[in-house]
Amino acid sequence: MANPLSTLGKYTLNVLSEIGNVSIFAATGVRHCFLPTFYWREILRQIMIVGFYSLPIVGLTAIFAGMVLALQTYVGFTRFNAEGAVASVVVISITRELGPVFAGLMVAGRVSSSIAAEIGSMKVSEQIDALLTLQVNPFKFLVVPRIIAGVLMVPFLVLIADIIGVMGGFIVSTTLLDFSVGSYIAQTIQNMETIDVISGLVKASVFGFCVAVFGCYNGFYSNLGAKGVGDATTGAVVSSCIGILIFNYLLTALFFGI
Repeated sequence: MANPLSTLGKYTLNVLSEIGNVSIFAATGVRHCFLPTFYWREILRQIMIVGFYSLPIVGLTAIFAGMVLALQTYVGFTRFNAEGAVASVVVISITRELGPVFAGLMVAGRVSSSIAAEIGSMKVSEQIDALLTLQVNPFKFLVVPRIIAGVLMVPFLVLIADIIGVMGGFIVSTTLLDFSVGSYIAQTIQNMETIDVISGLVKASVFGFCVAVFGCYNGFYSNLGAKGVGDATTGAVVSSCIGILIFNYLLTALFFGI
């Protein structure tokens, strides 16, 4: 019995230690976001990378999510003769959950891995040490621009995903399921509430923060060599996705919990 308990104890301590390290790293990054100096060119570059270059994959994911949601909702609701509620379910599901979560996961897969690989490669090639030699704070130059870009641009992506996702449900409902265009639009507008959109945008900001922090953390503390950079990239994606799912539940409970 001693060996399994010892293994479980060591694993628990390692997990708690890792959570503490990530929390300290995130707090340090947030503190530097409010202290001069700011590297505006790097911030703008990260805004383009996180926001503009992620638009195609987020849009593609959103439109097919809306289409599938409309089809599945219609199939399920026909059993209860409640087909008229398809528009309500699509707009609420997209704005509250599917838009933020799918966009966050897509950005995590695309951006968090890129951040970890870039910073990990900089560590391997001693470019981070060169920044210190030039009296440039690595947190100010590497972490702060990515946190700012993630917090600002992921809500923008989620807003676009909400529009495209609802449009996908509209296209399927009006072309394949024979819904009236006017009634579908009226039900969508009637059932969409401000809190649904706001909650999704708040989630998006938190998801963007998670993506940036986990990507930077895994890059900064990656092991040397190609394997270390590869492990850091994998760890960044996995930890970002887990963080997104955990914070999604917590924020949903905060906004809509009983």
